[in-house]
Amino acid sequence: QAKFVESGGGLVQPGGSLRLSCASTGFALDDYSVAWFRQAPGKEREGVSCISSSDGSTFYADSAKGRFTISRDLAKVTVYLQMDNLEPEDTAVYYCATVSWCDDSWLAYDLWGQGTQVTVSS
Repeated sequence: QAKFVESGGGLVQPGGSLRLSCASTGFALDDYSVAWFRQAPGKEREGVSCISSSDGSTFYADSAKGRFTISRDLAKVTVYLQMDNLEPEDTAVYYCATVSWCDDSWLAYDLWGQGTQVTVSS
């Protein structure tokens, strides 16, 4: 049964860093592109970053450019999101999901993890 399990969230001060992990089972990362999404209380879900199944190329929302880095380990079947210089506006539950294509449409399929909480506060 294919699934994602997110981990690595926590409470950090502004300017701090976190590394999120999205471990997958039941499929290969060179078969499906995977994106990180986030949703803050009272806000719409938004795409953060995406890594392509075909060649590992990456895509970032404007809010993440220059601060976040997405990567994958094909052997471990895991996608990572390194988050640096975190801001209070980054506070949200972060999810990973399969997507149809890595572009700004953020069109997700049905496979999602349960999410990991990131809180940025002093």
